Amino acid sequence: MGEIVRVERNGGVATVRMNRPERLNAYNQEMGEALLSAVSEVSADPSVRCVVLTGTGKAFSAGGDVESFAAFQDEAPGKFLGMAIGLHALIATMRRAPKPVVAAVNGVAAGAGFSMALACDVAVATASARFTLGYQNIGLSPDGGMTFFLARALGTQRAMEMTLFSRVLPAARAAEWGLVQEIFPDAEFASGVDALADRLAAGPTLAFARAKELYNRAVSQPLEAQLEEERQNIARSATTHDFREGVRAFLEKRPARFEGR
Repeated sequence: MGEIVRVERNGGVATVRMNRPERLNAYNQEMGEALLSAVSEVSADPSVRCVVLTGTGKAFSAGGDVESFAAFQDEAPGKFLGMAIGLHALIATMRRAPKPVVAAVNGVAAGAGFSMALACDVAVATASARFTLGYQNIGLSPDGGMTFFLARALGTQRAMEMTLFSRVLPAARAAEWGLVQEIFPDAEFASGVDALADRLAAGPTLAFARAKELYNRAVSQPLEAQLEEERQNIARSATTHDFREGVRAFLEKRPARFEGR
């Protein structure tokens, strides 16, 4: 089987690939630790300008590994607390990463897998992908930031509908609801993801990082504070090489060559 999580580098793009295809990339403690390590490493690497999170095989991630849950039911509170701490550290790391993080949803994204996709900056999906919570099917409440991201994306009532009735969203409906930004035909998925990631990696990644920081704060502070954050960040961005290059490229009617500095 090889590594439970693989990191593949191509130019400025690092792909973090969940690699338990025989278990539909179900999340367990080992995978959680490997994902956190991989995402932390590529997030801190200045040569990486875009991160792609995806799965091996026919699933993105089917969520928590239910078979592994049975092994520690007698000590469930402690075990689940430990797993949640690891998953939540991963979600926070993706949100803090100073570069775009793309969810390339190559199949089903359920439970924690759905949470991971929601936590990314951009989500794209193959046409046959589908999304669901699934927690209620085994008597659990959501985790992984699900209630934070889904309520903000859909509103509390629709998020509760998905939670209570275990609604399964096909990729087209997920795109209609704004959970997915682009859908690729199955046969064109890999090339479509590569093109999107290359485009982001060629962008002004320092400006992307500042925009991401602003959006992270926007949901928890008043307008006046957000305006001040925007003022400070655009002033800082105006001192960068990428800003000068962007202006020159615009005036010279050519594509900009951004360097993330």
